[in-house]
Amino acid sequence: MNRQLFDFLTRLAENNDRPWFAANRAEFDALRAQWIDSVQRIVNALAVDDPSLRGVRASDCVYRIYRDTRFSHDKSPFKTYFSALISPTGRHCDRACYYVHVGVEECAVYGGVWSPEAPVLKKLRRAILDNIEEFREITETPEIKALYPGWYGRKLKTAPKGYDRDHPDIDLLRLTEYGKCHELDRAFFDAPDWPEKVASMLRILKPMNDFLNYSIDE
Repeated sequence: MNRQLFDFLTRLAENNDRPWFAANRAEFDALRAQWIDSVQRIVNALAVDDPSLRGVRASDCVYRIYRDTRFSHDKSPFKTYFSALISPTGRHCDRACYYVHVGVEECAVYGGVWSPEAPVLKKLRRAILDNIEEFREITETPEIKALYPGWYGRKLKTAPKGYDRDHPDIDLLRLTEYGKCHELDRAFFDAPDWPEKVASMLRILKPMNDFLNYSIDE
């Protein structure tokens, strides 16, 4: 899939308009079907150790190619990437989950919570501080530090309200979302078993996601 997919996305980036897409719709449909199959393999591999993902359909996890341009200065109608958010509820999720992104400008896998609402973020910060040793033990394993050395996402310039900027765990308090990211190059997708390799990368983030989701639900 990989070379044809990247070739298609590159040409789409150069011809991001509806007439070109309509003329190449058959190729897109074939690539999307392959993408759904690959995402299903990721889901199935993750579900071996995560019962909550058993029965999840890849078609409910993959995103549409169409961009929402209502509030964007960029009116290009199509995304130049394929993506999928994997959770028990598919792509509609406001909890910790997994995300896979394959595109012209970036290829990466992600895990964690993105852009939580203020009350949820407050709850997460409190839970992390109340269980700081456990959280650091979960998120600083050798495996995670090797693949996901830092935190992905937005950070405050200073301490959040109610916390001292010299707090010993200020590195975690400044985060406004708790996410891990590992970038991939295009050659990675040459491997026939790349979906299973992706699942292996994401699987090591399950304890972190479990901690975050437990904290959200508590």
